Amino acid sequence: MVRDPLSGDETPDLQSVLNALDDADCRTIIRHLDEPMTATEVSEECDIPMSTTYRKLDLLADASLLSEATEIRPDGHHATRYEIDFDEVCFGLTESQDLDVSISRPARTAEERLASLWGEVRKET
Repeated sequence: MVRDPLSGDETPDLQSVLNALDDADCRTIIRHLDEPMTATEVSEECDIPMSTTYRKLDLLADASLLSEATEIRPDGHHATRYEIDFDEVCFGLTESQDLDVSISRPARTAEERLASLWGEVRKET
């Protein structure tokens, strides 16, 4: 099933968020990802091996802390760019005393939302 990136209702799994934020490499990536980057650029900027970089990017994306967009290139060699997809992560207690997580997202332009949707469609094909 394709996740609807336009819905804005995406609630991440608490454990996924905790796992990503507990990982030192993931925190390094978050600190250095001040603009969209490819996995290669992230690896070089953060001084993390490529194989580890891909695993950490997946961990962050699974936690809904990163977004992925496909950069369409004229030569046909498209690239995935990653960027931070949160302004704030909050943890709290529900009425039943369970931990809960909420993520505040940055506002997106129509072009950014379309690029995100296209990226999701590409993953499913």
